[in-house]
Amino acid sequence: MTILEAKQALDKIISKGRVHLYKPIQIAEILYRDRIEGDINLSDLDTYRNASKRWRDVICLRFLGRTSTSSARYQDDVFNENAVPPSVLEVLSVENKQNNGIVEKYIYDRFEQRFSQMSSGLNYCNTHDKSSFQVVEFINLFWNEPGLKRSIDKIYEIVVYALFSALIESLKVKVTVEADITKQRLLEEFSDFAELVIGLSKECSKITINARINRVGVTNAADRGLDMWANFGMAIQIKHLSLTEELAENIVSSVSSDRIVIVCKDSEEKLIVSLLTQIGWKSKIQSVITENDLVLWYDKALRGAFAEEIGDKILSTLYDEILLEFPATNCDDFNEFKHDRGYDSISLNDVWSNS
Repeated sequence: MTILEAKQALDKIISKGRVHLYKPIQIAEILYRDRIEGDINLSDLDTYRNASKRWRDVICLRFLGRTSTSSARYQDDVFNENAVPPSVLEVLSVENKQNNGIVEKYIYDRFEQRFSQMSSGLNYCNTHDKSSFQVVEFINLFWNEPGLKRSIDKIYEIVVYALFSALIESLKVKVTVEADITKQRLLEEFSDFAELVIGLSKECSKITINARINRVGVTNAADRGLDMWANFGMAIQIKHLSLTEELAENIVSSVSSDRIVIVCKDSEEKLIVSLLTQIGWKSKIQSVITENDLVLWYDKALRGAFAEEIGDKILSTLYDEILLEFPATNCDDFNEFKHDRGYDSISLNDVWSNS
């Protein structure tokens, strides 16, 4: 294998990676360990398969404040023959050692570049107010940037969450939990359960709380389940890609709620309804919301009759959720890291200057 072929394998996992680039960082840390400590055998995967996850996590916690939540099997895919197996690592290692960490530098340069691209989304939120923010324009920032396109599902999720949560809060929706009056004796029998788990008691058989929508949190590329849930029984699944019959069945069967809301592109609506009907799950779907609906609702929320009440709340939530999902790397800290590793003194040669 040539160094160009090895670089192509590395570029493949970088291009497929989401913003956080967990797998490329893991490769960088394997090469760093091999170069500095020399205590692993790249031809023997068992000498670094699990340890390299810990080395990666140290870097990810420092600059991202989080680590990969993917399954062990999904994380190990990085060593598959169609990714960066030991044979590729050995070729990269020779190049890396001969050039004082040039492959490591290349990976971390791409990581830095990816996060600088993400900042364009934050800048858009900062430089646009209720009168000028256009949700389609905002989404297109990510569609049109190859380095960010892999994370478009998270952007859709954040766009939906910002709008839905602000509207539910502004509408002051309430949820009432009440035990059936005919079950008073059962409530007394399990009074400790009722109080600890449900919040009910013999003296208080009904409670009222504020309605809320919650994001499930950071998920990985292999996840197919729930994106958001509401404390009033609704589950929300965001789909911006084509929905196959297998995926449709997976979505519904992986979510126990019988009130599922699907948010999708306009062109997918008829296909989704048709597929759900075919597999007998249509009764579980409360509604299918399209991108056109989101555009209309955003326009009303930001520039309509109630813009003063909810507009800023939506944009603030949007900004905060992007920052939470894609935490900005501290430039000074990252520059110190590059200096300590000697990356700032390495010049990329012809092979590595072409990204």
